[in-house]
Amino acid sequence: MKRYAIFGASGCGRGVMPLARQQLQHVLMACEADLVFVDDHPPVNECNGHRVLTYAQWMAEPASSRHMCIAIANSSVRQKLAARCMADGVQCFEVRASNVVQMDNVHLGEGAILSPFVTLTSNICIGRHFHANSYSYVEHDCVIGDFVTFAPGVKCNGYVVIEDHVYIGAGAVIKQGQSGAPLVICRGAVVGMGAVVTKSVPAETTVVGNPARVRLKS
Repeated sequence: MKRYAIFGASGCGRGVMPLARQQLQHVLMACEADLVFVDDHPPVNECNGHRVLTYAQWMAEPASSRHMCIAIANSSVRQKLAARCMADGVQCFEVRASNVVQMDNVHLGEGAILSPFVTLTSNICIGRHFHANSYSYVEHDCVIGDFVTFAPGVKCNGYVVIEDHVYIGAGAVIKQGQSGAPLVICRGAVVGMGAVVTKSVPAETTVVGNPARVRLKS
């Protein structure tokens, strides 16, 4: 039997699970696969009709193959879990809503989560374990790194580069860059909820407001 799991039973994983269930419905109905939650600290034994297991419990169950989607918002934790899965021979799988729009020449790394009403237009390169929450979009000619998270309603316009481990808050707008001179959000930056980003963002900083500015530590 193929074993599928959503890692994370106490947060966004509960929103990812029904998308995965719909995506896998044919193999689940044929009893050729099993779909569960996996959590290092299970809050309950069952959630929304699915078993909740520890990683060790899940790995102990016999399987012809194992597949994991990591629904953890913290990008550093997501990276560690991805490394654990790789070391154990667990394949990471993508979950996407049936109404996601994906256009021309889009390259998407493994393990993505694409929630309802996400749009990826054309000539886009996206790294591993990308999370795009509902109503987010990525416009043309963008490059997005590994372990990047878009909260709901993020508007990423054309000619933008987003480096690894960036978090973009709900409703944020990223202004379009230019061909040959993209707007860059550097590694580990955080863009606050509702921010309007009009210029490049330094690494490991938090920007907020309209126009977005670096938040000073108090």
